[in-house]
Amino acid sequence: MAKYSIIDVETTGTSVKGERITEIAIFNHDGQKITDEFVTLVNPEKKIPYRISQITGITDRMVENAPRFCEIARKVLELTEDSVFVAHNVGFDYGFVKEEFKNLGYRFERDKLCTVRLSRKLLPHHPSYSLGNICRDLGIQIFDRHRAGGDALATVKLFEYLLSIDPNLLKINLKGINSSISAATLHALPEEAGVYYFYDSSQQIIYIGKSKNIHNRVVSHLNNETTRKALEMKHAIADISYEITGSDLIAQLLESEEIKKHKPLYNRQQRRTGFRIGLFTYFDEKGYMRLKIDKLSDGLLPVTTYNSVMSAKRALFALCDEYHLCQKLCGLYKTKGACFQHGIGQCMGACIGLESTADYNARVEAAITPVKFEHENFFIIDRGRCPDEYSVVEVRHGAYLGFGYFDGNDFDGTADFLHSCIHRFSDTRDARHIILSCLKHHEFERLLVY
Repeated sequence: MAKYSIIDVETTGTSVKGERITEIAIFNHDGQKITDEFVTLVNPEKKIPYRISQITGITDRMVENAPRFCEIARKVLELTEDSVFVAHNVGFDYGFVKEEFKNLGYRFERDKLCTVRLSRKLLPHHPSYSLGNICRDLGIQIFDRHRAGGDALATVKLFEYLLSIDPNLLKINLKGINSSISAATLHALPEEAGVYYFYDSSQQIIYIGKSKNIHNRVVSHLNNETTRKALEMKHAIADISYEITGSDLIAQLLESEEIKKHKPLYNRQQRRTGFRIGLFTYFDEKGYMRLKIDKLSDGLLPVTTYNSVMSAKRALFALCDEYHLCQKLCGLYKTKGACFQHGIGQCMGACIGLESTADYNARVEAAITPVKFEHENFFIIDRGRCPDEYSVVEVRHGAYLGFGYFDGNDFDGTADFLHSCIHRFSDTRDARHIILSCLKHHEFERLLVY
């Protein structure tokens, strides 16, 4: 008989990185009834922010003498052994429990099931699927809202209600998909933006992808038999994990970073790492704006960057052709007189002073505008992973710095605050192109220039 551990945690914040569990509730269920339960406060070994205490009612004084997570870890392992981890928005609760075990040097892995996703599937057209709202709509009472025991027990009632609608709900037929992937694992995949990881039987990452809907994209991979590569990868997948990002921009940036870091077998075309060559602008003594390919340095800000001199030259030759720029003034053609392109009508004569600086420089500006940021320093603010959270991407001195998350209630409106939220990532051409595309299509909530 299947075993389910229906779990809720309360925490000191929304991010698994740096925040801790303050309370945990586990109700074991056999698909018909509760078979065991465990509810306890947890000493997070850090201060609980006032705003969090206002929501949960859990204070520093209440957890002062509570057990630390390391003291209840064995109990949590025993209760969840051979069990499916069930939660409302399972990525949040599972993420915190997994991180607590990671801090103890233990890899916590369980099949997961999300009652948010199940509710959306079986109870369509509800305006909200938050635990409070969906339970209110269904007449399920929640005692001690925003406390682990109360919320977990409400999730039990919701779980039982969903099973009453479709008793075969958990019996997904995976024939033709992948025998190594359980139904619970697929059920647990969120219909949200983020990055997903495919692992082989030795737990090596073999593919990293991103999607606005992780669940649908993963299922499409598992059903894909159109190419030999797709079939090969499908049969190699032994496990799946994911990271919710909230923002599609963050998903794209994280995917790019992770592919370059892990170099998965089936991401061959996206493995390019950081770059060392830049395209720079400067004015010569006659006032002409010139383009120059050179190595990156701390002192100069490039228009854009490349992986190699060869790729930079190819791009610059293309710009010269498209915008009728002078190859001599771009450092691509060495001669004392006119460049070869002038002789065939492709250069307007800037190399020998026949074209005004104003006309020539205007075309140079037009040529480099699509490959550079309009502002040198700015933040892109977008949605986060939960209602009060926001994501933020920083570009400083024309280079991608990284991204992070912050609670909207804490934001003081300053650039210093946003900068403190940023986690550093590699400045790559792919990352810049992702950001440029986002800016071009205005796929974000707010732009803050500083």
